Amino acid sequence: MNTKFQHFIALFAIAGISWILVQNPLTEEYMETWNEQNNQTEPASGSLYSELQTKAKRFEIPAQNAKIDPVWKTVPGYNGLKVELDASYKKMKKSGRFDSKKLIYKQVPPKKHLKDLPPAPIYRANPDKPVVSLLINVAWGNEYLQDMLAVLKKNDVKATFFLEGRWAKKYPELAKMIAEGGHEIGNHSYSHPNMAALSSGRAQDEIQKTNGIIKAVTGVTCKWFAPPSGSFKDETVKIASANKMGTIMWSVDTIDWQKPSPETLTERVMNKLHPGAFILMHPTESSSKALDKLIKRIKQENLHIMTVSGSLSEERIMH
Repeated sequence: MNTKFQHFIALFAIAGISWILVQNPLTEEYMETWNEQNNQTEPASGSLYSELQTKAKRFEIPAQNAKIDPVWKTVPGYNGLKVELDASYKKMKKSGRFDSKKLIYKQVPPKKHLKDLPPAPIYRANPDKPVVSLLINVAWGNEYLQDMLAVLKKNDVKATFFLEGRWAKKYPELAKMIAEGGHEIGNHSYSHPNMAALSSGRAQDEIQKTNGIIKAVTGVTCKWFAPPSGSFKDETVKIASANKMGTIMWSVDTIDWQKPSPETLTERVMNKLHPGAFILMHPTESSSKALDKLIKRIKQENLHIMTVSGSLSEERIMH
């Protein structure tokens, strides 16, 4: 093959490739992507990638294991954060500068979870999680319940309602309304007894009977048990655990049964509010009238209002 013919073949090949790229923009995009991926070499020491590797450690947060605290009893775990180096590098590569705002994270779960702990009451969520839960114990009356449900709906807030079995049996339509509103439902015993004074057999009956009624009325299987008046003994917590339920207490009390003014109730809560708070209330006139303002005040503190299950989950709140 002479030199002129070889030169002609080479020009023809180049022209053919150019024609394909012009005619097919997808091919051009593919070639750019291919070149970017295959020409990418491991950054040298002192490069952006090396800088990222070093600085990323400052922004990482270790996961917290669930534990039994001598004061707060059960404390749930909380996911940690680890920087995704390759994804973060890709975000920063165009500017060529390290930018903490462009860091990409993944959540790292703890090694010990709530299920790994012995039965103990839960008074609050993890104190580093910016959440609050509204615990609404329902054992008598229904005059203000629908008003509270309307306020919760207006503010797009989900609460955890602990229903007495006797009440749920008497007012099944209201129990269904709570469930249909997307709220969480827990067990508040059947007849509102002093659980600390009950025999194990009677305590078991109170819990199981209520679970059965709530399941029949709403279709919900309860995960949480709130002992009436906060009265319990170690055996109560173990019986609830044997029925696959955690025992829930509270860290902030509205004391709404004393019929405070809405302003007094709101300030009482806000003065004791903290990340992870479990706020106890009932469907009373005081709580009903204070609820809208209370929700707005809590949100102003950059706290997320979630159900008990949401607050106790290890999922980290990402800003």
